[in-house]
Amino acid sequence: MKKVLPHIFTVLVFIFLFAPIVVLLVFSFNDSKSLSVFAGFSGYWYEELMNDRNTLEAVRNSLVLAASATAIATVMGTAAAWGIDRLRCRWYRGLINTVTDIPMTNPDIITGISMMLMFVFVGRLIGAKSSLNFWTMLIAHVTFCLPYVILQVLPKLRQMDRSLPEAAMDLGCTPIRAFFKVELPEMLPGIVTGAIMAFTLSMDDFVISYFTSGTGFETLPIRIYSMTKKTVTPKMYALATIIFFVTLALLLISNFISDRDAENKKPKKAKRVRH
Repeated sequence: MKKVLPHIFTVLVFIFLFAPIVVLLVFSFNDSKSLSVFAGFSGYWYEELMNDRNTLEAVRNSLVLAASATAIATVMGTAAAWGIDRLRCRWYRGLINTVTDIPMTNPDIITGISMMLMFVFVGRLIGAKSSLNFWTMLIAHVTFCLPYVILQVLPKLRQMDRSLPEAAMDLGCTPIRAFFKVELPEMLPGIVTGAIMAFTLSMDDFVISYFTSGTGFETLPIRIYSMTKKTVTPKMYALATIIFFVTLALLLISNFISDRDAENKKPKKAKRVRH
């Protein structure tokens, strides 16, 4: 019985976690408009989704915003992680790490409201016609994506052998060339994982985007929220299904990179030499 109970508990946990997603996937192929009765498999709602210009424009806006925020946050986060790793004062490094964690631990609604107030204040100060627009959303997304990139890159720097950059410079490399030849390859798995996390978080964000968005720029989460105010159709299920599989693909890529990097870090066993 002791051997069976853990398996039963694991199965129940997985059912609790994934049963809603399975229902969502199944009803996205529902042949009728009913949200409770499954009438048969059909791709009608996916066709309706592809013909919805407003939703497709929201997808495009989210992709542009997420790609821009990811690119900026990845560059800034990598540079910040490299600088934090070079700090020698422990209390100062601890203070920087604490400040870095604030955007992650702070509730999204507090971050969204505070950033909205700041953007409105600055917009009125400089006399802008509109205080909230694409650029305010981009700044907000970079702000909450940045700590995740830093936390992915920092462990890779700490795992790196400190003598490698020095050895490269002893062999004639300049500090910049040593960084690109030695340090950057060591950081690369963390950079890629951090970029994937930043992209996923940016695509998924609703609360901060809702408070910092203007009237002329609508992201996908805001579009989905506006759709829920009206009659819910399986078209929303089809959209959620596509988002789920895209997120799942990014998660698999991230785990594959992490596992491959961990495998490369393992010491290789010496081969036995037969005499």
